[in-house]
Amino acid sequence: MDPLETYRRSLAEFTDRVDRVGPDQWSDPTPCPDWDVRTLVNHVVGEDRWSVALLAGRTIEEVGDRYDGDVLGPDPAGTAREAAGQAELAFTHPGALERTVALSSGETPADEYLHQLIAEHLIHGWDLAVAIGTDPRLDADAVAACARWFDQRIGDYQRGRLVRPEVDVPARADQQDRLVAAFGRDPDWTP
Repeated sequence: MDPLETYRRSLAEFTDRVDRVGPDQWSDPTPCPDWDVRTLVNHVVGEDRWSVALLAGRTIEEVGDRYDGDVLGPDPAGTAREAAGQAELAFTHPGALERTVALSSGETPADEYLHQLIAEHLIHGWDLAVAIGTDPRLDADAVAACARWFDQRIGDYQRGRLVRPEVDVPARADQQDRLVAAFGRDPDWTP
């Protein structure tokens, strides 16, 4: 599958799930230790905001603390949709994937950064779904694409402590459960 299409699907799934958050669910726990639903959504929306700035050639120093704190405001779902739309436009701009972005880990090809954000939206989309009790099934093609990408990087992510230790799953586990487990989540997690 085309990486941009995978990215679009991951964005859409995430924002669809944000739309399903009930007014009394924003403080509910998530599979991310110490993060409630609002903190998780805020994190992903912040990443979307960052992607627009980084793809425009800005550095971390230039952006500064602009996206620190609560970026959701009084309409979290609307803010999530708007940020995702801007991020999608930034990545689909002609030549965007040929650029290099300045991440905290160093200069990174934009197409690699795109894969990182696919994983961000898929895994946190799963986190959000199980936290609010909605269907946690992810787009199977997007999961397959993300799994192929992450299989080549899991060691780096674990060494850099960017993911929690992998969770053991049964041999019969499907690809989504294996991917979620590779990112340190228990596929059977419940609030």
